[in-house]
Amino acid sequence: MQALGKLLRFFNTIKYLRPSQLYGRIWFHLYRPVPELSKEPERRKPEKWIAPILKPQSFVSDNKFNFLNHIGELNSCEDWNNPKYDKLWLYNLHYFDYIQSKNADEEASNYHNLIKRWIIENQPGLGNGWEPYPLSLRLVNWIKWLMSVNYPPDIMLHSMAVQARYLGKRCEYHLLGNHLFVNGKALLFAGLFFKGKEADEWFAKGQQIINREIAEQVLEDGGNFERSPMYHAIFLEDILDIINLLKAFNRPVFNEISDLVAPMLVWLEAMSHPDGEVSFFNDSAIGISSSYRQLKAYAVRLEFEVRDEGLGRLSVFKDSGYMRVNYGSLDAILDLAPVGPDYIPGHAHADSLSFELSLYGRRCFVNSGTSVYGASSERIRQRGTSAHNTLVIDGENSSEVWGGFRVARRAYIVGVSVEETENEISIYGEHTGYTRLSGGPIHKRKWQFFSDKLIITDQIASKQSHRAAVYFHFHPDWDVFLKDEIIFIKQSNHMVRLVIEGQGTTELCDSSYHPEFGMSVPNKKIVYHRQEKCFGIIKTTISW
Repeated sequence: MQALGKLLRFFNTIKYLRPSQLYGRIWFHLYRPVPELSKEPERRKPEKWIAPILKPQSFVSDNKFNFLNHIGELNSCEDWNNPKYDKLWLYNLHYFDYIQSKNADEEASNYHNLIKRWIIENQPGLGNGWEPYPLSLRLVNWIKWLMSVNYPPDIMLHSMAVQARYLGKRCEYHLLGNHLFVNGKALLFAGLFFKGKEADEWFAKGQQIINREIAEQVLEDGGNFERSPMYHAIFLEDILDIINLLKAFNRPVFNEISDLVAPMLVWLEAMSHPDGEVSFFNDSAIGISSSYRQLKAYAVRLEFEVRDEGLGRLSVFKDSGYMRVNYGSLDAILDLAPVGPDYIPGHAHADSLSFELSLYGRRCFVNSGTSVYGASSERIRQRGTSAHNTLVIDGENSSEVWGGFRVARRAYIVGVSVEETENEISIYGEHTGYTRLSGGPIHKRKWQFFSDKLIITDQIASKQSHRAAVYFHFHPDWDVFLKDEIIFIKQSNHMVRLVIEGQGTTELCDSSYHPEFGMSVPNKKIVYHRQEKCFGIIKTTISW
């Protein structure tokens, strides 16, 4: 029976994939191109290069690096692929983001040595650094570094050409999404940095990928189709880098990508808290992508007219499925979104109908965040429904997240409605994620916003009774205590009350919050348990 369950889960995962992903995966693993080591093309000189966004300093000292809040060392050539480090940590080592940091000028000689070490110690076509994704990011970072008037080590230009040639034969059509997009971006950069027929071919292929993926990945409301605020910010920075590159070499900005900047900035502003950092829907964490303020400043440097009108009381992003409410002291972000594109939900969480909320400009109700990738039990827990501010039925996830980046049966949002009056904003939605359970239950949720309170009404529509559990997770900066079935949430001179009505039981539990990769911070959560009858209602009132 267990084997049958695994088989069904696998079937319900792959049935959403595109045919190109299936045969592309086979081809990618069978075809191994031989790196082309011939002489590099001549280099072009840019006319004007605008300073991009500077990255956090992760080069600590000597051979030490701090990635994902973990310090590791590069003492030998084996350490580029040392299995004692997580795959994502090693990827960051190969990205070379650190050469774009604030003190890059002071570390120029160290970066020269690191670049030469990478070239000498990473044999073409082998190891983590030659996988298409880290190769793409590194190639762009090296070009951006050289565009900022740094001189290349004597073997650098040749290595860059070898990497571009190899990437041209290893684009990740089997993965699509952000992986294929950054492959195209890297080929575009190499195609303009170098000149000649070979470089023109890189540029043409990169342009083809970029045009195709922009049409696919940017939704009409400006959101990125993966519905992750972190990956949206990364994608927007990629767009700005491409515009910067094209202007630097006096090339026309193709496919009207300039028109994407304003709506993508608006979307990111709405999906960020008053602290300026992203909300935690799907795979999102602080410290990986640039912030809204950094991206806005970059756009201004590129001579975009960025209006500073601020957010209205209600922002509805119909295509991506999120809503933002600014009402008095409250800033709330609601998830009425699909888990992501059906054929690539790798960064999805089972967070349907969850929300995050800041009060008095400070995060209060938070989803638990993302601190790890890979296929660990902790990764699955962080992707699970109970790690988010929503309702769980019968202990199951609303979408069947499994492995590190897989989803089998998934929730779809239906029945969305919005009503706004002078004194109230009412938002309603339901999802189908639990219809696979006995009785076909549907979770329905309604948020009612007032100037001094929020009422959340949860309902399970089913042919039979179910175990219901409603989760609320709190930012660690707030003190949470339970007294006479009332939850008090306190920070400095601000007090919030949370009351859940019904015949259930309320528990105050220890939990963990993961605002950054590699970080786990103790926090509190409230879990309300109830045997939910058909069309029973759980009413939560949050007042301040």
